[in-house]
Amino acid sequence: MAYLLQDLLSDSARRRPDGVAVDAEDRSLTYAELERLSDQLARALRSRGVQRGDRVGILAPKAAASVIAVFAALKSGACYVPLDPASPDERLELIIADSEIAVLLAGHATAARAVGIVGSAPRRGRASRPASHSQRGSAPERRSVIVVDPRPGPRDAPLSPPDDLGSGTEVVTWSATLAEHGDALPATGAADTDLAYILYTSGSTGVPKGVMISHRASLTFVDWAASCAELEERDRVCSPAPLHFDLSVFDIFASCSAAATMVVLPPRTSMFPVRLAEWIQQQRISVWYSVPSILTLLATHGKLSRFDLSRLRALIFAGEVFPAKYLTMLLGQLPDARFLNWYGPTETNVCSWYELPRGTSSLTAPVPIGKACANVDAFAVTDDGHRVSATGQQGELFVSGPGLMSGYWGQPEKTREALVANPLADAPAELVYRTGDMVSLDVEGNFLFLGRRDGMVKTRGYRVELGEVESVLYEHPAVSEAAVLPVPDELLGNRLRAVICAERQPSREDLLAHCRRRLPAYMVPDTVEFSDTLPKTSTGKVDRVLLGSR
Repeated sequence: MAYLLQDLLSDSARRRPDGVAVDAEDRSLTYAELERLSDQLARALRSRGVQRGDRVGILAPKAAASVIAVFAALKSGACYVPLDPASPDERLELIIADSEIAVLLAGHATAARAVGIVGSAPRRGRASRPASHSQRGSAPERRSVIVVDPRPGPRDAPLSPPDDLGSGTEVVTWSATLAEHGDALPATGAADTDLAYILYTSGSTGVPKGVMISHRASLTFVDWAASCAELEERDRVCSPAPLHFDLSVFDIFASCSAAATMVVLPPRTSMFPVRLAEWIQQQRISVWYSVPSILTLLATHGKLSRFDLSRLRALIFAGEVFPAKYLTMLLGQLPDARFLNWYGPTETNVCSWYELPRGTSSLTAPVPIGKACANVDAFAVTDDGHRVSATGQQGELFVSGPGLMSGYWGQPEKTREALVANPLADAPAELVYRTGDMVSLDVEGNFLFLGRRDGMVKTRGYRVELGEVESVLYEHPAVSEAAVLPVPDELLGNRLRAVICAERQPSREDLLAHCRRRLPAYMVPDTVEFSDTLPKTSTGKVDRVLLGSR
């Protein structure tokens, strides 16, 4: 039985050493090779002072190199902190300082940038820190940048450290790492309650929050996910999610638990739907996991009838609502695949799921987010403090169980706001996560996602859920993307601003008439704007902050 995430790799390397663990452009790795190279890198981390509970950063796109880095960090006893290569340097420096990263692992293409960022990052993070050893580890007195480049042959990245790098930073090339021979890895004394990774998400104050996930919490999800997706050794699993997005946990660790193959999507391929469809065929992808926006592009512009996608047996989507009309299109184009909707904030991993019944051919509303996963309790509470138990009743969703985060790194106040005493317990000793998501129950006991509690705005004295207005806009046949934003108004509270992408641009009056047919007057957008695209975050979601600043 695996108690730590790295145990999944060791188990698969023993039973299927020659099986392909990672298939990527930079290199394909068998399970035996991934085990050996991650052991070698873990020894290099330990030799540089990395201890149990330390943080190891990873600045690299998803590739064979970054998967080696993930397992090496875990084997060293540390938790890994994935950094988004698309983020500006200032944000990366903030995260490095905040999490007190001891060593930064970089890919060949990001090595030179990593050296500069480490040299510029402050040496001290926030004043408030997690107190326990398993969450904190030691604060680094010096930092190292290790270049992870598993391609055959000596291909060390040309590095030009800045003049002010200082004596506190060491740069280690990949060939130097491989030259550091050693015995078997010494035991770290790690426990399943230790942190496995910290994922930084945007914070309401503009300062990123580090979501702390333990080995136990991650394995609660990984074990369930591998079973739910019915993963087998023969599967070729793809998730386009970058390392810093929690969807990547599935294709790295769930694939490993089944000794399946994780297939890395080449950069930019997802931006071209026909090319993506061709790639899925060529790579014989059998399981796919992504946000709905990529699947929407496949459905509308992928020309799927041209390709043999019969091996694609499971399509999993999460992260946002999948517009019903595009999901209906995909159902018609891939009638033999399983379609699964997984729901859960980063703080809970996936906590509920719903599988569309076989033979579903038409949808008029978004699919449910379903029922709780195994070993998870999910329940909704009404505004007056009662459990939601009747069809149509609404409340806020709470989640409990071993899959919850440990808290927010260095932010105890925000942790206390999110992990609260169970509001339904007589003796509320159990901590539960307050999601801020509003749900209701359908006749089969599935949760229906209604929107964010903080997505509720007031206009003209009425409460309006922005997601509901967006859903109606999506029903217009010409609309491909839609976002609704609140615009503060002294007299009305908020005006509603709709930003629309449409292939055949309808008139504003046509769109407003469409909304008036489905919404009360106070929910009809006050203004409608057209755009070629909606800005996206690095995880593929609509960047509402950037859109609101336009």
